[in-house]
Amino acid sequence: MAFEFEPASRPALPILGRETVFPVRRIFCVGRNYAAHAREMGKDPDREPPFFFTKPADAIITPGPVPYPPLTQDLHYEAELVVCLGQGGRNIAQAAALDHVFGYAVGNDLTRRDLQAEAKKMGRPWDMAKGFDSSAVIGPIGSVDKGGHLEQGAITLSVNGTEKQRGDLSQMIWSIPEVISILSTYVELAAGDLIMTGTPAGVGALVPGDQCTISIEGLPDLEMRMTG
Repeated sequence: MAFEFEPASRPALPILGRETVFPVRRIFCVGRNYAAHAREMGKDPDREPPFFFTKPADAIITPGPVPYPPLTQDLHYEAELVVCLGQGGRNIAQAAALDHVFGYAVGNDLTRRDLQAEAKKMGRPWDMAKGFDSSAVIGPIGSVDKGGHLEQGAITLSVNGTEKQRGDLSQMIWSIPEVISILSTYVELAAGDLIMTGTPAGVGALVPGDQCTISIEGLPDLEMRMTG
C-alpha cells in the first residue's frame, strides 16, 4: 500500500536510562480525580463512576519552551501523574491492572479554561479546550522495572517559584488499578496508551513568560516556560 503523502511520524517519549523511546498511541485523561479539585470546579467529589476525555497523541510536547495557544485568555495548568501502558487488553481485572503498566511520567494537562467553560454552558464537547496543539506537556518516563509503581507521594506545581498545587497520589478518588480496569471496559487498551490521572486542587492561569515546575516523588521534575 502506497501513501498519497508521507504520514506523520509517531509521537514518542524518552525513557529514563534507555536509548529506546516509548511510542505513544493514544492519550486518555481522567476528569476530576481528586476530591479537592472536584470541589473547586463546583462538583460533588463522591465516588460516582469516573469519566474520561482524550487528547490527540500529537498534542504531546516535551518539557522546555511551550507556546501560549491562540483563542484563549485563561490558560490553566494541571499537574498530573501519567500512566504509560506497556500492554493492553479489554475488561482488565483490577487485580491485574498494574501488570499492564510500563512506567510513569510527570504531565501538565494544559486547558483553555474559558473555552471549556463556554463548552459546558452550551452543552458542547471539550475537545478544543483540552486537545489543542502542545496541550499535553509530558516528561521522560520512569520504567516500573527501575522505579517500581507510584501509588503515593507528593505531587506539586509551582509558578515562578511560588507553589500553587500540592496533593498526594494516594488522594486519587479512583486508584490507578481502578482507572485502568474501568477504562478497559470502554475501549480495548494497547501498548503505547497514556492515561493522565487527574490533578489536585489549586489550578490556575499561566501567561507568557511564566516558569512552571511540576514535581512528583520518584520522577524527575518537569520544567516548562510559557512563550508568547
